[in-house]
This record gives sequence, C-alpha cells and structure tokens, in this order.
Amino acid sequence: MTPQEASDFIESLQKSREELLAAAANVPEAQANTKPESGRWSVLECLEHVTISEEKLLARLEAAPRLEQLTVDKRKEADLAIRIPNRRTRAEAPEAVRPTGQMAGLAEALQRFSAARSRTIQFAETRGADLYRVSAQHFRFGTLNGAEWMVLLAGHTCRHAEQIREVKDALGIS
Repeated sequence: MTPQEASDFIESLQKSREELLAAAANVPEAQANTKPESGRWSVLECLEHVTISEEKLLARLEAAPRLEQLTVDKRKEADLAIRIPNRRTRAEAPEAVRPTGQMAGLAEALQRFSAARSRTIQFAETRGADLYRVSAQHFRFGTLNGAEWMVLLAGHTCRHAEQIREVKDALGIS
C-alpha cells in the first residue's frame, strides 16, 4: 500500500467522524432517546450502534494475523464505498450490535465513539502498510482485507450520520 492510499483511508475515517459529530450536534439530551416512530432508532441508539460496531469490528481486525500474500481488490473497495452509506437499502443489525441502552446519554455516546474512532485511525496509521495483508470475516460481506474494513467503517459511520439527520428532521430538531 502506498503512503497516499493509507493517508486516504485515514482522511476518510476522519471525515466520517466529523460528519457523525456534526449530525449529532444540537440534539437536546431530552430528545436524544426519542424515536421518530415505532421500529425506528433514536439518535442515542444510532450512536450506540455505531460505537459498539466500531469497537467490535476493530477488535476483530486488530486480532487478525498478518498474511504473507497481499489481497487487493479495488473494485470491492469501490463497491463497499457506494453500498455501505446508501440508506435506500435497509440492513438489519446483528443482535450483537443492536442498541440496548447501555449508554447513559449523548455525552457518553459521543465520547465513546470518538475514542473508538481514534483507535481505528491509530490502527490505520500504524498498520497502514499492512492493510492489504490482514483480513477478517464480516457477517454480511465475507472476508475483508484491512483496507476494505476501513472503507466499511467510514461508510457505516456516514450511513448512520444520515440516519441521525433523518431522526432530527422527523423530530423537528435543527
């Protein structure tokens, strides 16, 4: 992996973090756990899901062994970059990453997400040259290399930033 490619992944992770934080801005704590309708998630639930997902997926990637062979699939990276943030296709979260109310409020959720994302960025910085030499299983997309995981994590964050904006619109929060 070139230094520019690693830098691009890091920039994508940073931008998606900024997008999520901006989406969650101005949400009154009193409305953070309000669902726009039955069967939909609140802003706090979206943040909890993104955070738990990031923590679990990064742990899986950190535990992945370094492979001797490179696995590069630029087409798959591009496909993930388009598919993951697209909210037109609904996706059911696995039980392990569904929100359960374990975060007390917005401040805790935002702090925990920021900490998880900082760890992901640190992983990309320190293992950037090896992103094509690590791989781990994803429940929906099968085996992904480290670069594909970075695309997935950034896109997943953008997906839920959009969901938070939808919730805010439905609740009349600007």
